[in-house]
Amino acid sequence: MPAIGDHKKSHYVPKDLDSIYDFLGWMMLYAPEFRSDTFPASEQGLDITFFGLDEGLKRVRRQIGEKTYLQLMAMSQQMRAHFEADPEDKNGECKMGRTLIEDMSDIIEASLRRTAPRGTS
Repeated sequence: MPAIGDHKKSHYVPKDLDSIYDFLGWMMLYAPEFRSDTFPASEQGLDITFFGLDEGLKRVRRQIGEKTYLQLMAMSQQMRAHFEADPEDKNGECKMGRTLIEDMSDIIEASLRRTAPRGTS
């Protein structure tokens, strides 16, 4: 598998708020291992998943504002720590990680409502 920084192999990175919202839904379903038939095996796992999430957040940074961006990045770091501490979903840390996914989804959903063009919400 290529290293995270290897630009020869591109990994999935959500491109906008809608994609990030959908990606968080995928994360909820496949935590804590983040493996499914959705992506090739080389694009799955904890490192790749959080790389994609964090890079996706960077892409929407200007759209959501600095304060929200920093809040979401901190939540992403906390979430990753919870999943790393409970890779088999046995000690309760994974549940706390899933709660953070829900909280991040709520923030993204609110950002989507704020940025939706008039007449589309």
